[in-house]
Amino acid sequence: MSTATTPKVRTALVVGGGIAGPVVATALLKAGIQATVYEAYPTLAEGIGGGLAIAPNGLAALGLIGADDAVRALATPVTGTVMAVGGNTRRLPSLADVEPLQIVGRGDLHRVLHDRAAESGVRFEYGKRLVGAIEGPDSVTAKFDDGCTATADVLIGADGVRSSVRTLIDPEAPGAGYAGMLSFQGYVDAAPDLDPEPGIMTFAFGKRAYYLFWKMADGRVTWGANLPSKQYMSLTDARSIPSEQWLRTLRETYAGDLPGELLANRTTAENLDITGAIHIMPPVPHWHRGRMVLVGDAVHAPSNSTGQGASLAIESSIQLARCLRDLPDATSAFRAYERLRRERVEKITKRGARTNSAKTPGPIGRKAMHALMPIFFKVMNFEKVMGREQRYQIDWDAAAMDGTSVGG
Repeated sequence: MSTATTPKVRTALVVGGGIAGPVVATALLKAGIQATVYEAYPTLAEGIGGGLAIAPNGLAALGLIGADDAVRALATPVTGTVMAVGGNTRRLPSLADVEPLQIVGRGDLHRVLHDRAAESGVRFEYGKRLVGAIEGPDSVTAKFDDGCTATADVLIGADGVRSSVRTLIDPEAPGAGYAGMLSFQGYVDAAPDLDPEPGIMTFAFGKRAYYLFWKMADGRVTWGANLPSKQYMSLTDARSIPSEQWLRTLRETYAGDLPGELLANRTTAENLDITGAIHIMPPVPHWHRGRMVLVGDAVHAPSNSTGQGASLAIESSIQLARCLRDLPDATSAFRAYERLRRERVEKITKRGARTNSAKTPGPIGRKAMHALMPIFFKVMNFEKVMGREQRYQIDWDAAAMDGTSVGG
């Protein structure tokens, strides 16, 4: 297809203002492509609860748009990890010469990414919920529920696991799957009987449910609970249940676990964040169609077990911008972008699915885990398993060609 009939992309509509949206818009602007972000909510989502991990590869990608140091300034670094099954604990190996994982509040991350994008010249429009799109030979027009429209060369769906753009691209596209767990995050004061080593995150397999905990820079202990639940609940539904009721359930679930029982008993309603169902995105057959393309959780949402969800969204945003910068038209750019990203994200998603299956092992499974843990650590090649994930680097200056250049 000639560049005469499909000119190089110069403008983009970005639907979604969470993580991928501001990153891709900032990277596009760096690549010489003007982008505007359209967010359905009326304001920047700063008050949302819970934290998330930014892996070394995600920080490296953020460095390409100048947002890495702002994230580090707000984050708690994790310098080591421990796995605990019953009373048996083992320090997990770590990668040499790789910076620590960073735990940052989701709302803080949204603000940092928004501010960096705005400083770069990206424009944000709030209260714009996408309801449709019309493609022409040289442009695409987005339609919003307030009656407004916007037109650009391409439309990028960065609108999360419930993506409207994904459905516009493919009405038969799969939706996000439910991992069978609801997520909560609590904060308690450290005490003599509850004082984790700073910088150490512990992954604990309790009698009935999995949880993790670490000490924050302010001295408090943060813990995350993955509560098994056959019933799926939206975030709105989960938050409609009083926090005190959830705390009773959490205290019953972690009774007899140490320190899970202490964490649950000492968390107050005011210090509990209900962060909702844990999703995992099945492989999406069509990442793009015509002048529309998906990025971030809209197309790949591994479970939080991977510690890579946000980082993969950031990486994909940078790679999409790079492809749109270098390829002659939208179609070839989208194809190169998918070739660069699909294998990597689907491999990490599969790892997360395997981890999820181990989070609620039951009594027999717990005994097996306890017995097999020493063997597991002897045979595990951590560098091979995690090195490729965390050492991933994008060469922004390299020309994106066919999806096989450096960083792919």
